[in-house]
Amino acid sequence: MAEFNVKINGKDHSFDVDPSTPMLWVLRDHMKLVGTKFGCGIAQCGACTVHFNGSAVRSCQLPISAAADNEIITIEGLSEKGDHPVQQAWLDVDVPQCGYCQAGQIMSAAALLKRNPSPSDEEIESAMNGNICRCGTYTRIKEAIKKASNSQIA
Repeated sequence: MAEFNVKINGKDHSFDVDPSTPMLWVLRDHMKLVGTKFGCGIAQCGACTVHFNGSAVRSCQLPISAAADNEIITIEGLSEKGDHPVQQAWLDVDVPQCGYCQAGQIMSAAALLKRNPSPSDEEIESAMNGNICRCGTYTRIKEAIKKASNSQIA
């Protein structure tokens, strides 16, 4: 066990855990932030995507030792009221079905639009590649990203 300091959703936190503990389990078990989902555990599905210093990463494969002294943003921290342009576009386009992948999809889309406010279809597909939707809402996901790209992404 070791102590690690991580800024999560804008607030500093300290955790006394094994250095190899994935951030996914720190978030879910220690912080009770359950919006970040466990999907595959091998960084292939995208359900556990969070922002790590602004970049979309799979939290199931990010050990807390690598996250120490860095910043993590979860779906709960993307916006206080759930009104981030990507979240709003998701609702406007009626993307969610089962909802399991949605937090990871939204976090990947928000990271894309932060670095590229007007992505092409190919850039959207590339950035979202690896975010698996069991319900197959890929067309609506792309439509929502395009809709959000017309908004101001902060």
